[in-house]
Amino acid sequence: MTRHTPPPSAFEPEFIAGLKNIFEDKIVFNQVLGLKITELLPDRVVGQIQMRPELIGHYSHNRVHGGVISASLDAMGGLACMAAIGARHMDEAPAQRLLRFSKLGTIDLRIDYLRPGIGERFELHAEVLRLGSRVASTRMEFRGPDGRLFSVGSGAYIVS
Repeated sequence: MTRHTPPPSAFEPEFIAGLKNIFEDKIVFNQVLGLKITELLPDRVVGQIQMRPELIGHYSHNRVHGGVISASLDAMGGLACMAAIGARHMDEAPAQRLLRFSKLGTIDLRIDYLRPGIGERFELHAEVLRLGSRVASTRMEFRGPDGRLFSVGSGAYIVS
């Protein structure tokens, strides 16, 4: 039997609101980063960070700290896993699917810093390359306001 893949707009408003609440409010460190979800689809997620003085890593160049890049890409990889898990279990109620994220955690993370992160805002993209029963593999991007690629990441997450 072939599993039905839902169309990209398949998430219910209740699921989207619940996932945004978890990601933007309950994960307090994402508040510190200022990380906001701008697009939430089963096959990809997009977020944004506004540059603030608290995020500066090099004072004379006004560029974002590498730890901000790493932490935000890690968070987005986790969010992509949440979206993929939510899409896999569309037969469950939204509230039940949201409970599936309690065991999600980072196993491995690699970040490649390609260019200095300078700009007034940054856009982050993430997608799941493979969602297994226990582990998910992701790819993430950290981009400048003009879409220029600043950093890339890959991650592995425990999902069960």
